[in-house]
Amino acid sequence: MSDAARLTSFRLADSFLPVGSYTASYGLEQFVQEDRVEGPEDLETLLVTYLRRQVGPADLVALRAAHAATREGNVEGVRRADRRIAATTLSAEFRESAQQSGRRLLSLQRELRDGAVLAEYGDAVDAGEVPGTYAVVLGVATATAGVDEREACLLCCHGFVTGLVGAAQRLLSLGHTDAQRILDDLRPAMVDAVDDSAGRSLDDMTPFAPLVDVLSAAHERADRRLFVS
Repeated sequence: MSDAARLTSFRLADSFLPVGSYTASYGLEQFVQEDRVEGPEDLETLLVTYLRRQVGPADLVALRAAHAATREGNVEGVRRADRRIAATTLSAEFRESAQQSGRRLLSLQRELRDGAVLAEYGDAVDAGEVPGTYAVVLGVATATAGVDEREACLLCCHGFVTGLVGAAQRLLSLGHTDAQRILDDLRPAMVDAVDDSAGRSLDDMTPFAPLVDVLSAAHERADRRLFVS
């Protein structure tokens, strides 16, 4: 990759990116409320499950498909990836969070750079023809910026776990040292998730984390919520 592409990848993985990811806990809040996650060890176990059962076999598959389609100038391929990831995401909260953050990222990228696929796909999202999910938008954005596919997958994993660790710091007594230790311990799981997604087609998208889906559904009906998901 070029230096410019690598710097773009750093920025896209930064929690400073204004896409609203700090408002989502992707079910973690409900795990904490039901005392299923009480400390760093529980949190790390849950994040490994997310990476191996949801991010790897679903989000990264969609990201790879969108990245490849963007490189080929195939807007319909991007659209298909977007529809597929939305269709396989059972939790309404997860779909809504992914679309909100995806649309914000898309709007930001269209302000910063040009690209035929980025522009045409953005018009389709604006028209409501496709949902504009975060993983797909990230695939389009990274391909447009010249960030290679594997690097894009790694930054997606890093951004996801960093966001959830940040949410955990607001929900649990989790210090900064524990947070950094968890992020360091999760490196093998992130690499495994990226490796698992390689070679999968959109038809091979198989997220399976039933307890996460059940608790997300419970979170939708919670009386008090700090996070939107």
